[in-house]
Amino acid sequence: MKKSLSYVLCSLLTAAIVFGVTSFAFLQREAPKEAPSSDAAYLEKVSEIVALLDEKYVDGFDESVLGDYLGAATVSATGDRWSYYISAGDFAAYKEQNDNAYVGVGITIELANEDDPGFTIVSVSKNSPAQAAGIENGDMLVAVEGQRIVDLGMEAAKNMVRGEEGTDVSLTISRSGEEFDVTITREMIEIEIVAYQLLESGDGYIKINNFDSNCARDTLAAIEDLRGQGAKALIFDLRFNPGGMKHELLQILDYLLPEGPLFRSVDYLGKEEVDYSDENYLDMPMAVIINEDSYSAAEFFAAALQEYEAGVVIGTQTVGKANYQQTFMLSDGSAVAVSTGHYQTPNGVSLVDIGVTPDELVEVDEQTYLDLYYEKVELADDAQLQAAIAALSK
Repeated sequence: MKKSLSYVLCSLLTAAIVFGVTSFAFLQREAPKEAPSSDAAYLEKVSEIVALLDEKYVDGFDESVLGDYLGAATVSATGDRWSYYISAGDFAAYKEQNDNAYVGVGITIELANEDDPGFTIVSVSKNSPAQAAGIENGDMLVAVEGQRIVDLGMEAAKNMVRGEEGTDVSLTISRSGEEFDVTITREMIEIEIVAYQLLESGDGYIKINNFDSNCARDTLAAIEDLRGQGAKALIFDLRFNPGGMKHELLQILDYLLPEGPLFRSVDYLGKEEVDYSDENYLDMPMAVIINEDSYSAAEFFAAALQEYEAGVVIGTQTVGKANYQQTFMLSDGSAVAVSTGHYQTPNGVSLVDIGVTPDELVEVDEQTYLDLYYEKVELADDAQLQAAIAALSK
């Protein structure tokens, strides 16, 4: 797969799920109270520049915007691609992403082409207000409350569509070149974490979209339901899964794997921690499908099943994320998610910049890769899924 395509998809994932790609979350805690020494050269330099702007810059500037730029630049200067800054304005959306729930109408939008007059609706959540209002995948959102999208931009449009639960929002939709208005009442939307079904092959297919809140609950419920339907094996689809929370991952691995280490981590102080599975486990054939947009918890799920020889791994090499982040609140309501440690597989292997190597490499072309992301590929035409089914039948 070309790097450019992977970059585009990473950007799409980040737009759809704020910072989801970079999150393998540990407990959030307050920022340290003590600031760095005031005589540090870099702090003096920043103070000099700000003072110069205050005194000499002809047009003036927004101090809050400056603060966000400085925050983002400071974290970026570490060179760590996994650490990031979250503005106060974005923090609510960040928390919603981790909670797998938000108040809105139930649509996901993106700019498909630069010349489009609006944002294409790429998914409509099941049982959402948008679905009830008749909005469909492929429709285009061209205005919110009468304001045209071309004037609003992505972030402003998202903020206007979202709001307080129980309130109304007016959307202008374009379909097949014709526009119409629809008024929708905002509701709490639960993001679909897990989708599953019993395949004709007799295998249970489970697609895990992320490892954030309630992932373990929904995944274990899916497994039990499929077993009740008579599933003879399980296939976990982790393609495009951006990762999530450690404790959600561990609950699932503990259920699936026999007694032994599940996950190893070493923090910035050199303290090592090992999480273990108990002796109870699911003795059942399993397979995992991965790709280059499977991140963090998704990679370690696949690696754990592979190392325990509990499941065959199908697909393409993953990205190789091996830092974990902790989120620190700042005094103005913004936050920084900072890499505070490294993690390793059950066997103590680091995946940094290497990722998980599939047991069976199954590549797809660029168009198919995009179609898989948008869930436009029928299961019967999904070469990676069919390879997983074939591997389990051996």
